Amino acid sequence: MEAFGISATPIAVDALRRELESAGAGAVVCFEGRVRDHNDGRAVDGLTYQAYVELAKAEGACIVAEARARFSVERIVCVHRVGDLALGEVAVWTGVSAGHRGAAFDACRYVIDEVKARVPIWKREHYVEGAPEWLHPAAR
Repeated sequence: MEAFGISATPIAVDALRRELESAGAGAVVCFEGRVRDHNDGRAVDGLTYQAYVELAKAEGACIVAEARARFSVERIVCVHRVGDLALGEVAVWTGVSAGHRGAAFDACRYVIDEVKARVPIWKREHYVEGAPEWLHPAAR
């Protein structure tokens, strides 16, 4: 499994969690970003994500490498969806295993925050009322 991936199909959370298993891991921290039914006071009924896949995978791999160098961790995995997503679907999943909880929490937060800020993935919200809109990456 790649440390950072882009998926056009639903994210297999259980399989990804198994990728984090390590005899030295005393902590596993996972984050699931899901499609919610509202944003900025507007009712949302779905999302579409698009990515520049080659660049997204390269930048995501850099982020994972940075986290490995910065935090004392065993394993890191992050996957972001592309395509049309319904309410409740997992849009992004990040998991970290480490010897201790502090490093696992810190690395997981670092990875998801940097992915949202740096990886070329664009989100289009579909509203219950009104036309869909592309959101600036910082608004993700």
